[in-house]
Amino acid sequence: MRKYVLVAATALLASAGSSSAQVQNDDKTIAIGGRIDNTSFARDKLEIGNRLMYWAPVFETLLTIMPDGKIAPNLATEWAYNDDNTVLTLKLREGVKFTDGTPFDAEAVKANLEALRTGTGQNVWMVNTIDSYEIVSPAEIRIKLKEPDPALVRDLTLVAGAIAAPSSLGTEQGAKVPVGTGPYLYDANLSVPGRQYVYERNPGYWNPDAIHYERMTLTPMTDLTARVNALKSGQIDVAPAEPQSVKDAEASGLKVTRNPVNWQGFIIADRDGTTNPALKDLRVRQALNMAFDGASILKFVEQGYGIVSDQIFASTSEAYLPELDDYYPYDPEKARALLKEAGYGEGLTLKLPQSSGFAVYDPIIEQQLKDVGIAVEWVKVAPDALISELTAGKHGIFFFRLGNQADWGDLKKLAFPNSAWNPLHTNDPKLLELLKNVQTAKTADQKAAFQAVNRYLVENAWFVPWYRLDSINLMTADVEEMPIPGNVMTFPLNYRPAAK
Repeated sequence: MRKYVLVAATALLASAGSSSAQVQNDDKTIAIGGRIDNTSFARDKLEIGNRLMYWAPVFETLLTIMPDGKIAPNLATEWAYNDDNTVLTLKLREGVKFTDGTPFDAEAVKANLEALRTGTGQNVWMVNTIDSYEIVSPAEIRIKLKEPDPALVRDLTLVAGAIAAPSSLGTEQGAKVPVGTGPYLYDANLSVPGRQYVYERNPGYWNPDAIHYERMTLTPMTDLTARVNALKSGQIDVAPAEPQSVKDAEASGLKVTRNPVNWQGFIIADRDGTTNPALKDLRVRQALNMAFDGASILKFVEQGYGIVSDQIFASTSEAYLPELDDYYPYDPEKARALLKEAGYGEGLTLKLPQSSGFAVYDPIIEQQLKDVGIAVEWVKVAPDALISELTAGKHGIFFFRLGNQADWGDLKKLAFPNSAWNPLHTNDPKLLELLKNVQTAKTADQKAAFQAVNRYLVENAWFVPWYRLDSINLMTADVEEMPIPGNVMTFPLNYRPAAK
């Protein structure tokens, strides 16, 4: 936002991958530094988390989520289910146009939902309960479901609800140059993919008063030090950070926002022992849960920005059970005993993907597993390939940081045989029965049904959570940010000039 020019010759921006064509940051611009690069604007390849910021300026969502967690109208002005929650009716905002001049209408909504449903991206799970559609009028659509989906309305605030111009769907050009109804236009002439993405104010946006900046720039900066230094010099205004950078950032006059978004630890994808027979044994999975000193890691690596827990659900979740936070105490001796009981007293080797984004944890993981008799064999993975490799089932167990969405949304992406983050397709009949209970439970019984699922996941060691971690964003004094629940980055209209 402040008046600085990004100079390609500096070592700082060399590490960020900049070029001499970098666009100035001035008072009419909101300049954001990203933790990772964009991969595609293809409708079925859109992601939440750190990549939301690349598509959200252009692709508006049908509904939106407010900072307090409430769902609000956006491109859809009204929504309602039928009595058995299998038909969702959306009434659409009239008079809205895509920036290619075509109208936004019910056919466009259908085309976008189908592009995601029939696609191959990691968020297909968001719409996998959709069966068919009924176009009532250009301004009304009924979405018919195979079964109740408690997460669908919230998912329509994120990737499920993103709306691209139908003419761009499924095209090579559409994957490179997004066309939507949103507050900004993607400037393909000024943008240099991998270095900087430039967005200009959409002059035809239906809600012009909501736009606070004439231009938005997004610069991928995988290196944390590069992001913090760029903030200090005013070259960017906002960037995601890590706890270890907070003290220095505050001393430099930067502002900090904390948003409880993620749980961090291991996903044991191979619960059937396909890639490593040891992972099929519950005792081995339980030993892994006892091998890590989450409290010390949180204190010394994350500077205390989080809460130690052995469950993946946040304390605000209906699935949350306080007693599960310390279900697996840190106990290397008990972990070794469990491994010996399972037949691995002489040792065990785990292949783990290694990516620079999580490099700070590598020596901790290696040492604490070594302490219980487990050796690590690292498999290097490029940062931008990490998510695609993990969700493709190339790794039987992996360390990751995953955001919490709605309770049912978390289960849809993690617990079903076709879930994106169940990449080796564990099919557990008992768990499926518990999940069905959640879907069919009456409102008064749903909390207990969610908690039963949570308890089963913890007792059967589907995961190895270390803690629930606060997401941290840093920004200059000139900018205010309104975070949204469950996502690292917020929507573009949630940045605004700070009150003087």
